[in-house]
Amino acid sequence: MFPSEIEIRANAIRPATILAPMAGVTDTVFRRVIRSLGGCGLIMTEFTSAEGLTRSAARTLHYLYFEPDEHPIAAQIFGSVPEVMASAAALTEDLGFDHVDINLGCPVKKVVKCGGSGLLRDLTHLERLFRAVRAAVRIPLTIKIRSGWDENSIVAVDVARMAEQAGIEAIAVHPRTRMQGYAGSADWNIIRAVKQAVRIPVIGNGDIRAPQDAVRMIEETGCDAVMIGRTASSNPWIFRQIADYVATGRYDEPSEADRYRLLSGYFRNLIDSGMPDAIGKMKQFASLFTHGVRNGSELRYSVHHSHSTSEILDRVEAFFSHTATSSAD
Repeated sequence: MFPSEIEIRANAIRPATILAPMAGVTDTVFRRVIRSLGGCGLIMTEFTSAEGLTRSAARTLHYLYFEPDEHPIAAQIFGSVPEVMASAAALTEDLGFDHVDINLGCPVKKVVKCGGSGLLRDLTHLERLFRAVRAAVRIPLTIKIRSGWDENSIVAVDVARMAEQAGIEAIAVHPRTRMQGYAGSADWNIIRAVKQAVRIPVIGNGDIRAPQDAVRMIEETGCDAVMIGRTASSNPWIFRQIADYVATGRYDEPSEADRYRLLSGYFRNLIDSGMPDAIGKMKQFASLFTHGVRNGSELRYSVHHSHSTSEILDRVEAFFSHTATSSAD
């Protein structure tokens, strides 16, 4: 049975579904889209540099901006220096986040050099980092990990046990190695192994593309919640669909009108929010989101060849107007 909630310390997250942190995607505008559609229990920020936060860099602090209606919300930080990570975590607590999460999963080379999945190669150092951050904050502390650096160093169970002993209160597991990146299949057996090894809540992540996958992950691994990243960027309705599927055994696909309202509304909110590089974000989201849209390649092309926010809005309007006319013929 799909769990109705996940408890992280005394915080009940309902439903037991979590939006994964995604660089360049899970900003405040996108997170509020997810909140407005319903079905998501916990949202997370983009992963944010601890070094940048401790220098009070305005650009870095921007990543942690959130609105009151986004609660419950977790800040995710990355870095490798225990003292710096501890200071950054304390800052997220001061900013009013409900949880703070340590990124041990990002496979990108520039992140690996100073944190992310690179930390999975030195568990002694990682334990020092855990204890430094734990001592610095009172809010719940969680981590998100990969299974290991490569297929010869699967350390997820070892990291989970160490984390539990250090006072970490939940662990999300993406069961691919750093060297895999996003290739191949996620090995859900590793999620099950972690769940059997610790008493803290375990969150499964990886290869959830439809509501049925979320239910199957719970059944096959026994994990306490599911976390969804890439699918949410192309199908922001996935959390509501999971809730509907769990409740009724069925779910609806968004209509063309739903897709138009979401895309147009998201773009307008980006503009209104004063988000840096709104045009770049609009083009990025169009690349992700329009894979679920009929004739989406045409929309992607037109958006990517636009030169202003108003031109992008006009092309979105024209595309969906044409789609509606074609459907009526």
